[in-house]
Amino acid sequence: MTVTYNPGGTLAEFVDSLVPAGFPPGRLLVVDNGSTDGAPEAVAEAHEHVTLVRSPGNVGYGSAANIGARLAAPDEEWLMVCNPDTIATPETVTRLLEAARDEPRAGVLGPRILDPDGTVYPSARALPSIRTGIGHALLSGVWPSNPWTRRYQQRDVSSSAETATAVGWLSGAFLLVRREAFEQVGGFDDDFFMYFEDVDLGRRIASAGWSNLYVPTAEVMHIGGESTARAADVMIEAHHASARRYIAKTHPGLLWRPVVAALGLGLSARARLSIAAGHRRG
Repeated sequence: MTVTYNPGGTLAEFVDSLVPAGFPPGRLLVVDNGSTDGAPEAVAEAHEHVTLVRSPGNVGYGSAANIGARLAAPDEEWLMVCNPDTIATPETVTRLLEAARDEPRAGVLGPRILDPDGTVYPSARALPSIRTGIGHALLSGVWPSNPWTRRYQQRDVSSSAETATAVGWLSGAFLLVRREAFEQVGGFDDDFFMYFEDVDLGRRIASAGWSNLYVPTAEVMHIGGESTARAADVMIEAHHASARRYIAKTHPGLLWRPVVAALGLGLSARARLSIAAGHRRG
């Protein structure tokens, strides 16, 4: 399945890339969050194996993916959750499935993700602790190679791993999900509108005794979404709001409340600074 919100031409490229990877006869659900650009309708009309599903509105990425998962047929063992701005290679799905069959406790599997210029995106990451998160948030923009960002992003794993490797979490841009594991943990948390829903899923998958498996022999290209490019300020706000929500969820209780509140204020300030810096560059 893929979740769309004004995806433009990227959706057609995504669907076309899946055809040599096994679709059809696979079934592709496009769960649309209220697009007005006509792209989801055009793709559904052009491909008989594509089913267009309309969400109640712009419910967010994880919630829309949950809608698609609930529509899976009873005998469907695997779910794919993908951004519409990714392009698969002919071997992507096959190699993910092979890795999943070799590792029966793999709950979520993800490929190596390449940026359009061919560089490897750090999609296989460690779960962030508060200390690592603070260091990454404060320093990644001015000192990209700082130790906290390196610990969190694990770029060496994403770029250098040659065999399947268990990691803390995997980018939600392109995931193969074992349906049993997904349903066991209750799918994505609907409280995350966008961003950190994949971090939270990876954390709960691991807590339930499954693994998040990075499969570097499978590759996709992430070309970047048209909808996010048009709403950069909104995306920055959403990212920081989801970070606050993740910290609060993973650090409950009265003792953590002052820490969570202070970090929330810091993240709000960081979001405002990031938006202001973007406007100055523009």
